[in-house]
Amino acid sequence: MKKLVFIVLTTLIVFNISAKSSKSKSKESVHKIVFQLTTNDTLAHKSLMKQLNNITSVAPTTKIEVVCHGPGLDMLVSDKTIVLEKIKQLKAIGVDFVACEFSIKERNVPIEKIIPEAGFVKAGIIEIVSKQEQGWSYIKSGF
Repeated sequence: MKKLVFIVLTTLIVFNISAKSSKSKSKESVHKIVFQLTTNDTLAHKSLMKQLNNITSVAPTTKIEVVCHGPGLDMLVSDKTIVLEKIKQLKAIGVDFVACEFSIKERNVPIEKIIPEAGFVKAGIIEIVSKQEQGWSYIKSGF
């Protein structure tokens, strides 16, 4: 009888631990993606907006950051961007867009020309590397 009680209790404990473990794993499965944008090709900007919409519609809890540097900075410059409305919509649901301060300086872009929806990072590459070190997946955007 003691053996049967032991087996039942052990089974219940294992089942309980297994259930907690699978709940933890489902909580950990939030995707984190950092996109690198280095092109001023407006077709690539439009394509990126479609990709971001697709991701957020299928996996709405995904954390996304788009790092724009070099020529890719144009997507965040108020008089050059053609996707401002899409950026506003995506920003409203939690997608972050950041401009590289080194690129801003190198390209002589006045800071007030950067759209208000964008944040800033000191160096785009360092931001991307830091995100990868924190477990974020990296996607190179463009063609």
